[in-house]
Amino acid sequence: MKTYHSFAEIRSDLDSGATTCVELTKSYIKQIESQKNLNVFLEVFEISALEKAKLVDEKIKSKTAGRLAGMVIALKDNLCYKGHKVAASSKILDGFVSQYSATVIERLLAEDAIIIGRCNCDEFAMGSSNENSAFGNVLNPLDIKRVPGGSSGGSAAAVAGNMCIAALGTDTGGSIRQPASFCGVVGYKPSYGRVSRYGAIAYASSFDQIGPITKTVEDAALIMEVVAGKDEYDSTASSRPVPLFSKELDQTPKKLRIAYIKDCLENVGLNQEIKTRINDIINKLKAAGHTVEAVDFPYLDYLVPTYYVLTTAEASSNLARYDGINYGFRSNNASDLESTYKKSRSEGFGEEVKRRIMLGTFVLSSGYYDAYYSKGQKVRRLLKNKTNEILERYDFILLPTTPGTAFEFGQKGADPIAMYLEDIFTVQANITGLPAISLPLGQHSNGLPFGVQIIGKNFADSDVFAFSNYLMHNC
Repeated sequence: MKTYHSFAEIRSDLDSGATTCVELTKSYIKQIESQKNLNVFLEVFEISALEKAKLVDEKIKSKTAGRLAGMVIALKDNLCYKGHKVAASSKILDGFVSQYSATVIERLLAEDAIIIGRCNCDEFAMGSSNENSAFGNVLNPLDIKRVPGGSSGGSAAAVAGNMCIAALGTDTGGSIRQPASFCGVVGYKPSYGRVSRYGAIAYASSFDQIGPITKTVEDAALIMEVVAGKDEYDSTASSRPVPLFSKELDQTPKKLRIAYIKDCLENVGLNQEIKTRINDIINKLKAAGHTVEAVDFPYLDYLVPTYYVLTTAEASSNLARYDGINYGFRSNNASDLESTYKKSRSEGFGEEVKRRIMLGTFVLSSGYYDAYYSKGQKVRRLLKNKTNEILERYDFILLPTTPGTAFEFGQKGADPIAMYLEDIFTVQANITGLPAISLPLGQHSNGLPFGVQIIGKNFADSDVFAFSNYLMHNC
């Protein structure tokens, strides 16, 4: 099949008659089948995707097609799509068919996007490597010995492996940006509340955001234009008007003020080549007349502990509903009500999910609530205030997405703390609710890509996209 590098290329071929949506969808399905060994897709929605493609072809002919006509998109397996299975890559939801569609999916379909299938991910979005799925590991299409990142590893691998032109993921602590970095694609986490969470299977409700994984900043901006905005089904979704993100990309930025966190670049765990590349970008920005300065962020070591105390507490609460009673997996070894609860949850959840549920239950328990959860909330406020203080003086914060490139399977899995520290540069945006993007601006001498991350001001998503577009073309 022809390899498309942007949605603009697809639209050009559709408009010229060089291809049709049906032909395009069939070619992506064939590509998925040819890379079945990567275990990226848990299910391909072949029938519904081709039906939609045929309908969109007719709408293109009649000039009534929506903004995303011809955009073939994959979904992370924690986003509900009516009449289709969704499992959050967990045994406890295996076989469950969604009774409704997430708001973001309704909006994509309304603009004539074609949903091609659901992608493997870390179970309940808990993981940084895609090694926690109940349905096996996703392999990185760039190097099958290495992880694709997590938890949206399948979504990032699908885009990097040319199995679709875009995918949706969810980002609770870096789950869009980290796999985007490992797979060499663009990953965007919106401002908290910019996109409705209705229809996303919850991990940690005050952290989760749905966002796009694409090959270009332009495509991410266009998808955000469609999915963002007020939603009566999600009280945390903002009613602020949604800018035309994709129309504001080419605005030449004024002379910007950009901060980089000194503690991040001097972190002992940061790969030297990533540090060198970021310094190179800093020098190019300075040469173009922008102000780029080091700032102190003395709380770097508190980010990951705060994140895991608070998210596991929310996970403990959110996952209590999976009890083996109403739907999903029920243990065959249960003999009464109590054993149904115990055995269904023990057998249905994977090790990492059980670890986080137990940790969350512990920090919420009466004897430890004030020592952990309550203190975690106070530290979160401190981290948010300090980050906003930096952004009062600067337009953006520039930092690495990940400490290194994609690591090999099994390299960090035996040590949960080592795995959790993979999130050290990404959790800040989730703790503070700020927009952040990972851009594929680095290539390591080991042949693997790595991302450079931008954090913007709250609800300044449009500015983040414009600056990202500038970086992609000038750095």
